Parts: sequence; C-alpha cells; structure tokens
Amino acid sequence: MRSQLSALPVSGKIGLSLVVFWVVLAIIGPFITPYSASELVAYDVFESFSGKYWLGTDYLGRDVLSRLLDGARFTIFIPLAAAGLACATGTFIALFAAVSHRRTDETISRFMDALISIPSKIFALVMIAAFGSSVPILLTITAISYMPGSFRLARSLAVNVANMDFVTVARTRGESRAYLAVKEILPNIVHPMLADFGLRFVFVVLLLSSLSFLGLGVQPPQADLGSLVRENISGLAEGAPAVIIPAIAIATITIAVNLLIDSLRGGATYSAGSK
Repeated sequence: MRSQLSALPVSGKIGLSLVVFWVVLAIIGPFITPYSASELVAYDVFESFSGKYWLGTDYLGRDVLSRLLDGARFTIFIPLAAAGLACATGTFIALFAAVSHRRTDETISRFMDALISIPSKIFALVMIAAFGSSVPILLTITAISYMPGSFRLARSLAVNVANMDFVTVARTRGESRAYLAVKEILPNIVHPMLADFGLRFVFVVLLLSSLSFLGLGVQPPQADLGSLVRENISGLAEGAPAVIIPAIAIATITIAVNLLIDSLRGGATYSAGSK
C-alpha cells in the first residue's frame, strides 16, 4: 500500500488528499458545526468572511460553515452509495450475461441499451414527478441511471476474458457458470471497474447537484451542496461566500476524484483463478 501511494504522481496525491479530506469532513461534519445548521445566527444576510462566521452567512442569516459541514454528507454519501450500487449491479449482470447462452446475453444487452438511451436528467425528472423527492428515491434513480453504463463496460471486459485460454480450460473441466464468473473472470476486470466506479461517482455528484439546484434534490430542512448554491443564488451579484463556497466545494470534490482516477496505475492482468 505504501509503495502504491509513493508511486502516485503529484496530481494523484493531491486528488487522494482532497478525497480523504471530504470523506472525513462528511463523517465528522455534523458533529463539529459551530452552530445548528438551521439556526438563524445573524440579522445581516450574506455577510462576508469574519472571525465569528468563518464562511459568512446565507440568505436567511444562517452560518454557511455549519450548513456546509452538515450538507457535505449528502453530497458524498448518496453518490458513493449510488455509484457503488450501480457498478456492483451492472458488473454482476454483465458477468451473468457473459457466461450465459447467446440469446440470454443478447436479451439482457438490448434491455440495457434501451435504458442507457434515456437521458439521466430526463429519467430523474420523470421519476421525481411520479414518486416525489427523498433520499431513497434519489439513490434509486441515480443507481438505475448509471447501472447500464457500468454493465456495458463490464460486459465488454468479461466477454474478452471469457474467451481466454484459462477460462476455456476451466469450462472444459466442468466448472459451473458461477465459478467461471466469480473466480475466473471477475478478478481480471476489477481494476477497470474500480476506475469506472470513480467516474460514476463524479457523474452522480453532478446529477444530484443539478437536481438540487432545480429544487428537486435533497429537500429542506436538509440540504446538500447543490441546494446551498440554489438557495443563495441571489447573493451571486455581490459575491457572497454563501453561494461561491458550496460551488467551489462541488468543483473540488469532482476534480479530486478525477485526478485520483487518472493517476491510478496498473491495469487488469489476466490470471487464472484457483480453487
């Protein structure tokens, strides 16, 4: 682990440091807020940086730092769970398709092609209009939206591995399809799928932030970083920290994950599984 970290380029180390920073902040943030996230602490709205309010106040006079610390968990953990669910589901469906008969593989692939043809934002808007907006609904919507993309990548990798000699040998000696999928194919597609997970995380962050900016994301009194930008947009003309800081936070999260993904070295190596 230490050698892998030392092998990262400067950009990768910066990305990793920022990712760790935001994950830790999302975990401990609600417990270290100087004020309650919903408490009106100042009479003046859109105050600038000060010793009392480090990141100023928002459009209602609430402490921006407290709102940021409380809302970061939604911007980090909902996309983390959604991306993990999308990649895990897409990967295992792809493994099933890769070791199944051709007709089954084609049926699953055509269904996934139909899903991936639906724009994620349009799908999210329709689902929210039908079922409302809540954390479980947002999690489900984003996982379904990005699962077909993970499936397509995992299937292309799995089909290539399934045609290799060591998988043919395992199939010849009578191993089950589950064994072929889990023991022979899966270990050889893990690295690219981890990179795909990072990209899906970024996509989900941007999708949820855009939904929150439209007022369709995390609902009051809770707020994610996208909600903080939307509710304080009237302070943009005067350069209020209440709208600028959450926007910068979203940018740093997505850029950090991209830097980390781009710097990860070592692709998939094909090796036969062992019993």
